[in-house]
Amino acid sequence: MVTRAMKIKSDSVNFSKYGKTFQEKLCMVILDDRSFADQIEEVLDVGFLELNYLKLFLNKIFNYRKKYGVHPSRDIMKTILRSELDNENELTAKQVREFYVRSQVTDLSDMEYIKDTSLDFCKKQNLKSAMVKSIQLLQTSSFDEISQVINDSLKLGINGDEGYDYKKDFEERFKPRFRNPISTGWDLIDDLCKGGLGQKELGVVIAPTGAGKSMALVHLGTEALKQGKTVVHYTLELQDTVVASRYDSCLTQIPLQNLVAFKEKIYEEVQDIEGKLIVKEYPTKTATTQTIRNHLEKLKMRNTVVDMILIDYGDLLRPLRYLKEKRNELESIYEELRAIATEYQVPVWTASQTNRSGLNAEVITMESISEAFNKCFVSDFIFTISRTVEDKMTNRGRVFVAKNRNGPDGLVFPLFMDTSNVCIKVLEASEDDEIIEVSAKKQKEDLFEKYKKFKQNKGG
Repeated sequence: MVTRAMKIKSDSVNFSKYGKTFQEKLCMVILDDRSFADQIEEVLDVGFLELNYLKLFLNKIFNYRKKYGVHPSRDIMKTILRSELDNENELTAKQVREFYVRSQVTDLSDMEYIKDTSLDFCKKQNLKSAMVKSIQLLQTSSFDEISQVINDSLKLGINGDEGYDYKKDFEERFKPRFRNPISTGWDLIDDLCKGGLGQKELGVVIAPTGAGKSMALVHLGTEALKQGKTVVHYTLELQDTVVASRYDSCLTQIPLQNLVAFKEKIYEEVQDIEGKLIVKEYPTKTATTQTIRNHLEKLKMRNTVVDMILIDYGDLLRPLRYLKEKRNELESIYEELRAIATEYQVPVWTASQTNRSGLNAEVITMESISEAFNKCFVSDFIFTISRTVEDKMTNRGRVFVAKNRNGPDGLVFPLFMDTSNVCIKVLEASEDDEIIEVSAKKQKEDLFEKYKKFKQNKGG
């Protein structure tokens, strides 16, 4: 028995095999993630760290938490490192300050791996300690105590995230929030939604068939490419090469029918684009939101960091489960698209088709949305495109900002749309264009009526 205990104790009890970078990143994750700090504090021995300056850093974090009952912010940590290291070893104090400066630009994209690996290591060490103690207790036949020791060890370090703690997470709500919006390329629209569609947000383009919603998605993707972003465009209706050709035309302004003649010129211009475009085609109604997730995970494994997702279009996705009514299936699809935006922390644009009432409407409001009105509830930004037969002949139309969580909505702007070269411009409103501003009050009334019907149908 003693020999077995000695063998257990002789195992490595520090993070040395993971290296310095891993240990530094672990310390930063503990500082930035209060929930994870709660979890790992139960099983982490600061002695697991090899480097003295990292031990000092973690001790400062845990001492602050113990004394004040809240998790320190980065600003607080900066103050601590400036003012509370006078009694520490001079070299260690210098190293911990230099480490903190470096950490401001440290890439933590592998955060989940660091969390899982460090927790697994710490839990195993605690379990080993419990086993050593159990071996000693076994000699005195304390079976109940052995069971208690092992069970207590297994409970340590489990995910204890109970949500946002109003007191403990006090500093969290005063941190600046960065949406990191990606411009739509239309200044008037960007001004309304504070720079474009941001991370974790869902944007929807609503238009009748043939009005140009797929073209609008290509325009939005092109603008992201110009900003050096990585764009993934899922097409459920058009061929991937057709979509790519539209990007060619939108980027170069060469008409679609002339692309072949200007192949070399297009190639040269495409090489100058900083962004990266991936077009993924799925047959209509074969792909689900899980299919999209699986593809995004493949890209992630290949170190492709996605900045924007476009889905042409959401109504053509297959639901994960079939429900009684089509509107309920569509509702669940759009809720899942919103979840993807949140999970991957990127803006997601998709499109939706109007019902028959929107075919020849001068201005398309959310009343014309087909089937599932719940699309409106989960979306952050919605704009509609309306183009009558006369509008199409003169490359004109109207854009109606139907919903905007980051600014005003209920506004209509004239639109220039030349589908021959995917040129789309949102213009200033003027009297000549007979632009109508839809009142916020009417919008709310329409929304309320729709919501009432939605609830009644759901209840029935």
